[in-house]
Amino acid sequence: MRKLGDALADGDIERKKAEQEAFERENAMQFAREERQRKIDFMVNMPDTTPAGRVADFMYKGGITEILEQLDNDLIGLLPVKKRVREIAALLVLDKMRRKLGFETAVPSLHMCFTGAPGTGKTTVAVRMGQILQRMGYCRTGHVVVATRDDLVGQYVGHTAPKTKEVIKKAMGGVLLIDEAYYLYNAANDRDYGQESIEILLNVMEKQQEDLIVVLAGYKDRMDRFFSFIPGMSSRIGNHIEYVVGSANILE
Repeated sequence: MRKLGDALADGDIERKKAEQEAFERENAMQFAREERQRKIDFMVNMPDTTPAGRVADFMYKGGITEILEQLDNDLIGLLPVKKRVREIAALLVLDKMRRKLGFETAVPSLHMCFTGAPGTGKTTVAVRMGQILQRMGYCRTGHVVVATRDDLVGQYVGHTAPKTKEVIKKAMGGVLLIDEAYYLYNAANDRDYGQESIEILLNVMEKQQEDLIVVLAGYKDRMDRFFSFIPGMSSRIGNHIEYVVGSANILE
């Protein structure tokens, strides 16, 4: 009799739990419907004379224009790179404007890939991008930590994870720039310790993207090959910036 009573009691608890979960789901759905209607009513009732504001004005007031001007002074040439940085900044400003109005937004992943030869200003752009993201509230500090395979991958079993996690810890709240990222993967050796570092990075890029922006850098052809081996990494990159080598584009 006791076992039957316990079974009935357990069944009653499960039933009440299911009812509570159903009630909470319905409340959440109702709140979402009301919130959506509130946004619709807000737009419908907004007077036509209401100033919409311009992205350029928001960029100036938020200090973004100043950082972009500093980038212009930092680098000679590289006009396509500067144009792409401005486009990313404008997209983030627009996202922030929409959020202030209470609208849902869909900003792509902020993780980036910089492709080009050494000495073309990739680190400089990463620093300025970190400052932009910090000013706009997309990361806490905006500082940049530069790392290579040697900083992330160990020489023996059990050494790679602590090294990778330590570098990630230093970069949290800002930008982690991994130079020559393709050296993390060794296609000729399935047991290479770099694979462990890649798996840790993939996990952090997915689950902690609001607190860390990862920038992968290197030669374009090698980065393309790297992404072909690690498709999960490619899918997490939201912005690609290519640094075209030219006499007026190289940063010494």
